[in-house]
Amino acid sequence: MSHEQAHDGSNIKRIWMVFALLSVVTTVEVYLGITRPGFLFMNNFLSMNLLNWVFILLTLYKAYYIVWAFMHMEGEKSSLRWAVVGTVIFLVLYLLFILLVEADYIFEVFKNATIKWNF
Repeated sequence: MSHEQAHDGSNIKRIWMVFALLSVVTTVEVYLGITRPGFLFMNNFLSMNLLNWVFILLTLYKAYYIVWAFMHMEGEKSSLRWAVVGTVIFLVLYLLFILLVEADYIFEVFKNATIKWNF
């Protein structure tokens, strides 16, 4: 067997492993979205129910793994990995913070004011 054939075989195995892992995580997300377990849906943490936090964490995990596997970040130097991943993590956390703060403010305005929910 030549070196190229062995390399192609390991790439095929890696692609199937990535596919299986991402499929399992997506299946868990879909299952949780359909069943909405009460212990996650009815408990709040930082003004949002735990089920939404689980969705956010699983989605971030999938995004990180896609970058890790398909952008070949596992073979890069640590400084480049942190430059790419650190920037994305910071931007996602910043966006999440802004969305949660603004959504909580809007909710409180509509809940406590005379303005009616007309949507």
